[in-house]
Amino acid sequence: MTKAAVVILAGTESHADTGRLVNGLETAKEFAQTDGDEVELIFDGAGTQWIPELEDEESDYHELYQAVRDDTSVCDFCAGAFGVEDAVDDAGVVTLDDHDGHPSIRSLVDDDYEIITF
Repeated sequence: MTKAAVVILAGTESHADTGRLVNGLETAKEFAQTDGDEVELIFDGAGTQWIPELEDEESDYHELYQAVRDDTSVCDFCAGAFGVEDAVDDAGVVTLDDHDGHPSIRSLVDDDYEIITF
């Protein structure tokens, strides 16, 4: 059994950012589809900006995102800082604020999760 936390930090500004998003989603999907594995997909920092786009059914990446949406959460502080708090709330995506308003990466490490960032 493998436990992985995939953290999307890439924003929405460049082709390279989109590549990092897609690679992160594909990685999370692979873990989600492997029996016995556990995955947490966390959008943090500028990565929180992807939520409104990924929730849009017209997005090129909506279907891929839907494959891992149940394992998805968003940094509470960063959703506000990057102006997507309302979109995250409307989508009903879980927000994390374990450590000063941010997800606790330390807690994930303590729970034996491998941390993979994109």
